[in-house]
Amino acid sequence: MSSLPVRPNHRRNRARRILIGTAVVAVVAGFNGPALYRYGSEKYHDYTINKPEYKAANGHWDYLDVPSEFRINTIHAALLHTGKVLLVAGSGNNQKNFDANKFESVLWDPKTNDFKKIPTPKDMFCAGHTQLPDGKLLIAGGTKRYEKLQGDVTKAGGLMIVHNEDPDKPITLPAGTKFTGKANGKTFVSKDPILVEKAEKVFDKETGRFLRTQPGLGRIYVEAEESGKEFETGTEDNYKVGGLKGTDARNVYGMAQKLALDKKDFQGIKDAFEFDPVAEKYIKVDPMNEARWYPTLTTLKDGKVLALSGLDEIGQIVPGKDEIYDPKKKTWEYTGIERRFPTYPAIFLMDNGKLFYSGSNAGYGPADVGRDPGVWDLEKNKFDKIPGLSDADKMETSATVMLPPAQDQRFMVIGGGGVGESEKSSEKSRLVDLKDPNPRFKDGASLDKGTRYPSASLMPDDTVLVTGGSEDYRGRSDSNVLQARTYDPKSGTYTRVADPQVGRNYHSGSVLLPDGRVMIFGSDSLFADAANTKPGVFEQRIEIYTPPYLFRDAKPKVTGGPAKIERGDSGVFKTPDAAKIKTAKLMRPSAVTHVTDVDQRSIALEMKKTAGGIEVTVPENRALVPSGWYMLFVTDDKGTPSEAVWVEVP
Repeated sequence: MSSLPVRPNHRRNRARRILIGTAVVAVVAGFNGPALYRYGSEKYHDYTINKPEYKAANGHWDYLDVPSEFRINTIHAALLHTGKVLLVAGSGNNQKNFDANKFESVLWDPKTNDFKKIPTPKDMFCAGHTQLPDGKLLIAGGTKRYEKLQGDVTKAGGLMIVHNEDPDKPITLPAGTKFTGKANGKTFVSKDPILVEKAEKVFDKETGRFLRTQPGLGRIYVEAEESGKEFETGTEDNYKVGGLKGTDARNVYGMAQKLALDKKDFQGIKDAFEFDPVAEKYIKVDPMNEARWYPTLTTLKDGKVLALSGLDEIGQIVPGKDEIYDPKKKTWEYTGIERRFPTYPAIFLMDNGKLFYSGSNAGYGPADVGRDPGVWDLEKNKFDKIPGLSDADKMETSATVMLPPAQDQRFMVIGGGGVGESEKSSEKSRLVDLKDPNPRFKDGASLDKGTRYPSASLMPDDTVLVTGGSEDYRGRSDSNVLQARTYDPKSGTYTRVADPQVGRNYHSGSVLLPDGRVMIFGSDSLFADAANTKPGVFEQRIEIYTPPYLFRDAKPKVTGGPAKIERGDSGVFKTPDAAKIKTAKLMRPSAVTHVTDVDQRSIALEMKKTAGGIEVTVPENRALVPSGWYMLFVTDDKGTPSEAVWVEVP
């Protein structure tokens, strides 16, 4: 049996870290980095970070002014092609909200700073999401039940496997079905209805001779009828299913291992929705075949969406039953293959249509199953492992990005920590080139500290902003990392920039905005003090990072041009700065949660000058440029980007 990791503790209260400043006099020369104010007084700090030359070198952080009625526990965020940002809390990791059916989403317009509450039909807390070809956002999964810690569980319960040995028909058992142990005599009750498929007759492939009947199986969560430790079971037993008669009573039975008062994990839901950015509302679509909590949704070459991993409706890791959503039909189908991953696996579409799994994940799942990185050929279900990953035992809560330009197929894995509530964290950045015939990870530049939960956003100047995180699990022991830096893929180096003002760890993320700024949200610290005695509270403040390039004298302007460009075709855009423009790129907007964002990518465009403008050409490769809406950025000879123009690639 696979070993299981320690489960993260979600249910203790959360809070931001409280900083206690001490005035220390420091003499630091120059304006080359944020270190110059770290040891100064608060006033000197404020004076320094607001000097024009400091901003031009390091950028600047500001709080987003969010009216109190729109402050939510943001856990998910996605940039929409309207330029607005959808912030999703669901129940916001708050059991009281969940019990009251209080589920929240807010739409923010960065241009006007207007906010709007969005009616949220289900608890989308810990769902998966991705951008669809038509510009809608697919959100699938979420929370059916909050976890119960050991000590809070009053009724023994757990997983019941229902067997159906009838090869002629499936059977549906309603919620409330009773299962009574044949040996232990104890009765347990199902919480939900369940469909158990009919049995399958197995024949010898060569002779056609009948070999056996393979029973259909169903998985359901059951609880004891009454509270108390005396209703626990210690060993496996067969269970008689109540309410069945005749052949059904003989063909259908349950089997369960230990049913106890152990900690009960979160349970997922099957519900799926598309968020329409124009109508600004959720639209229900067909549910998934599997309930999922902490799933990843990855867009495929044909525009369909692969859903994988997550905890199911009984709180168990989904047993490799991956499925695909068809945006045209609004339906889900199993892939027909099974491959297991821990929850929120970082799985990216490659330019050859295959999938890259970096090893980054958010926990939950056996510690020795599905953790190895590699390239997955979904059509053949062939998985080729990639060697060389350093700190391979510290990949939970790490971040992965496809480095710009996407044509290079180079990926970077940043930081991470040990399984579950481990104190271990990694300072490493691991690089892999998937264009190499024999790809292998190698270490790149390191962070200053081991960092779990780092946020990483691709920037329009072809750098990566890496910010936030904590050294320990969920900021424990006052371990938030108040640092930010940019990574240059060309030089392979990090450069420190202005430090954020708020610590960010679990349930945080960052989103590139169309004007070139970056929004960072969330944080769910386990404790609010270094001694780990005060319960934490969810961090509702949102910060905006304005990069150095926006403090320069001017930035190029791009206007006009087609709203839609086919792959392989070109579009002409007007600009008075054509002579200075050096690069053009399409950037896919983010859909991020738990520092996992498999949507974002930056695609370099061929560009040539025209009279009064530029002409850009979109690559023909559908796997490199998935259908959907993109931000078109151009940069000048100083690397300063324009504001984005939205372009649809059908």
